[in-house]
Amino acid sequence: MTRLNNGDAENHLQNGDSEPNSNAEDATKSAKAKRKNDMTLEDMYNTPYDFDEDEDEDSDWEPFENHHVVEIAKWFCVNCTIFNLDNFDHCNVCGEHRNSGILKHGYFASPFSQEECLLQNETEIAERDKGSCLQTIASDKSTAIGFDERMLLHEEVEMKSHPHPERPDRLRAIVASLETAGIYPGRCFPILAREIKREELQMVHSLENIEAVELTSNILSCYFTPDTYANQYSARAARLAAGLCADLASAIYSRSAKNGFALVRPPGHHAGVKQSMGFCLHNNAAIAACAAQVAGAKKVLIIDWDVHHGNGTQEIFEKNKSVLYISLHRHEGGKFYPGTGAANQVGTNGAEGYCVNVPWSRGGVGDNDYMFAFQHAVLPIASEFAPDFTIISAGFDAARGDPLGCCDVTPAGYAQMTQMCSALSGGKLLVILEGGYNLRSISSSATAVIKVLLGESPECNLDSIVPTKAGLRTVLEVLKIQMKYWPAMEPKFSKLESEWGSYAFLHAKKQKRKRRQAAVPMWWKLGRKRLLFWVLRKKLRSELNWC
Repeated sequence: MTRLNNGDAENHLQNGDSEPNSNAEDATKSAKAKRKNDMTLEDMYNTPYDFDEDEDEDSDWEPFENHHVVEIAKWFCVNCTIFNLDNFDHCNVCGEHRNSGILKHGYFASPFSQEECLLQNETEIAERDKGSCLQTIASDKSTAIGFDERMLLHEEVEMKSHPHPERPDRLRAIVASLETAGIYPGRCFPILAREIKREELQMVHSLENIEAVELTSNILSCYFTPDTYANQYSARAARLAAGLCADLASAIYSRSAKNGFALVRPPGHHAGVKQSMGFCLHNNAAIAACAAQVAGAKKVLIIDWDVHHGNGTQEIFEKNKSVLYISLHRHEGGKFYPGTGAANQVGTNGAEGYCVNVPWSRGGVGDNDYMFAFQHAVLPIASEFAPDFTIISAGFDAARGDPLGCCDVTPAGYAQMTQMCSALSGGKLLVILEGGYNLRSISSSATAVIKVLLGESPECNLDSIVPTKAGLRTVLEVLKIQMKYWPAMEPKFSKLESEWGSYAFLHAKKQKRKRRQAAVPMWWKLGRKRLLFWVLRKKLRSELNWC
């Protein structure tokens, strides 16, 4: 940018009269103002004014115009990417320390201390887990983990005003948590990564879409949509992620591994037949489902608990009766991204009922609503489908503290849902990472899920699950629609409506009536009249009996 200076005015002051006249002073102010107006916001952040010494001493220059004030010192939270001012050491949203050690120790690192510090009790937990893990290395390598550091090269090149939420640190934090706990490497064994072949990709994506992703290998930086970036390493990262998911599915179905977790990125469930979108390039879950079918599975179940609807996965399988897709997500009447996934979207062309959407009507949904939906909708439909292989599209952006999902699912909730799914398909279960953008939430939740895959039992009392009124309405809506296609759902809907629905709505009306009556003193008057009538009637009967 061209920057104008006030050289003419200064020369006039130096070479002209001994005292500045009003014209020279006006010229100086005008030049300063023009130089200030010509600066962009980026200039103000990155290239402060280079004022001369006599300009700094000008008493007419206001303090806020001084370059030491214009340059705003800022930092972005490593945990949630929220903008913070430099004079604060902790994130004003999630509380994470600016020098947090979360990328070295995962969620075991203290959120309140600097990078080198670990809380003493967390260190003891990590050491104890490592000790127990070392005893099982030789005998218990049943859970496979898919991970490759080359997927970390997929990142946004263009520097913007805010870090992109889908960033390499997501994988780093999960791996750090697993390493600190001694889970991986240790109790789990790795699957070597390979790049997916084009013919495998063509089972779910159009050739044009595959070639569009491949083209990014020759471009430093590009965007499929305003929020879906790619650099020269992104296509390879996407092929590695898809290849890991395909190989994990084949290994688990053939019993080479008991179960597995695909620690991959970029995510995939928004990627459809013809388009890449929503941070996703290739649809990893869809590719894994096809790989399982190639290995011999006749029926595949995909459960998607990412807070966003997997529109790409639904599109790929909406006409396919061999794949049942069940998604639990925020919907809010289509106002939440990507806007698809209403309860009445059930599949097409003879595959009606093989798409089940559980669309939450609001944010803040927590463990009880999710597990209630699993108990009364997800698992009953899945059991009737009787899958040979189960895939979880495990986005952790419905986790507590996630900046995009704004929901309230805890690591214990994710662990319990994983436990519920492990009974399906004879335990042939593959968990694939999707979203999740709070590093502490995603690392603790992923670790809790992997512990269940390893055989640990989550602590949760399913008998005490009580849904919110909004959650109950959603589940009832889903059952009312899906019982047309799954006959076993009709008696469950009737029972749930009578035992839960009627009670909940009657209870709400009763509470409302009580509040209304409490505001009006007439209730007490009516009560006294009834009491007086009862006393007089009893007295009259007593006198008649005496006579």
